[in-house]
Amino acid sequence: MDADRTFEFLKRRRGEILSRVERACERVGRETSEIEVVCISKTVDAPMVMLAQDAGWRSFGENRPQELVRKMAAIAEAGRAVPPFDMVGNLQTNKVNSLIGRVRRIQSISSLHLARAVSERAERQLQELPVLLEANVSGEASKSGFSPEELLRDAELVFSLPGILIEGLMTMAPAGDLVAARETFRGLRGLRNSLEQEMGVPLPTLSCGMSDDFEVAVEEGATVLRLGRVVFDEGYRFEG
Repeated sequence: MDADRTFEFLKRRRGEILSRVERACERVGRETSEIEVVCISKTVDAPMVMLAQDAGWRSFGENRPQELVRKMAAIAEAGRAVPPFDMVGNLQTNKVNSLIGRVRRIQSISSLHLARAVSERAERQLQELPVLLEANVSGEASKSGFSPEELLRDAELVFSLPGILIEGLMTMAPAGDLVAARETFRGLRGLRNSLEQEMGVPLPTLSCGMSDDFEVAVEEGATVLRLGRVVFDEGYRFEG
């Protein structure tokens, strides 16, 4: 890896991404300060994460607990400040302990069973772990998460669990269809509004929008974007 050339690419691409976020905000009257980009680093190694830090990115996300732990350790061993990491992928209950005290937030609480497991382990370690509830708004069988109906039905149980702090919702949109993506993101915002009203608590975080649909997500209320390919892949090309 040519570190200097890669750094210049990461810095230039960051500017392109932030410009697109800014224009999307302008279209709907939002402020860019409302939006956080979490760089999904599952396809790159720790040195690339450190170069991305140097280029200006501040938070990262991993799909697998063991990779998250490994990359955080490698960055620390390099004498660098370890950035905040989110867990964003499917999580097995037997991997939860490895995340407590390490991750900033788990974005992928996809079931009542998992919520209870994280709650028990966090409480056991006297922690309060920020989480997002994953909602399968699009209804695709291939995607995990609470259905909107399940989430509204189980809300009182989930929100009563100790050891976790529910900050908002997360979803994934159907791939390759910006119209369906917009409907999905709009549905997530509506589900959040319904939960806020039902539970009487603020849920400020909406994590939605990935490399191919993040501008639509910004227009529909996303506060967290999960960007991987568009950040790290030099071959990625914007459309439009």
